[in-house]
Amino acid sequence: MKKKRGQALVEFVIILPIFTFMLLAVIDIGKILFFRNELESQLSEVIFLYNEKKSYNDIVKEMELDDENITLEIKNEDNEKVTFFLKQDLEIITPGLNLILTNPYEISVQRKIGYE
Repeated sequence: MKKKRGQALVEFVIILPIFTFMLLAVIDIGKILFFRNELESQLSEVIFLYNEKKSYNDIVKEMELDDENITLEIKNEDNEKVTFFLKQDLEIITPGLNLILTNPYEISVQRKIGYE
């Protein structure tokens, strides 16, 4: 009977780091998806403000992008197309996952709008 209890303890000790890594990785990936969704939402608002003829500085101030460590870039390629970029760095907390993903992980969204 004692051998079985020892065996369960050894199995638990082997599985615990793997389970912890998987749990933290799921949390990190969830954060990445959440912040990407937030950037998409903010990008829609930026485009709305841009269409109302707001200046770059007015958009940054109104969206409070300086406070959130988000970078906004607007490229006017020609008179017909404008490309909008939003970027944000996210710190990865999972040990080992930062070897697969860069740390900090850069989340970026972009949209190209054509005007006629």
